Amino acid sequence: MEVLAILIPISLLLGGAGLLAFFYTVRTNQYDDPEGDSRRILSGEWDDRPKP
Repeated sequence: MEVLAILIPISLLLGGAGLLAFFYTVRTNQYDDPEGDSRRILSGEWDDRPKP
């Protein structure tokens, strides 16, 4: 039973860290345009110069 006293706080901390990481990615707009890349791959236009 004393193992649960260690595992429960560790799992709560890891879950909180994952939740904070998710909120960070949402706030920095990393999920901004999920459809755009798939459409650009199928496009016949070539862009040899990447955007800065």
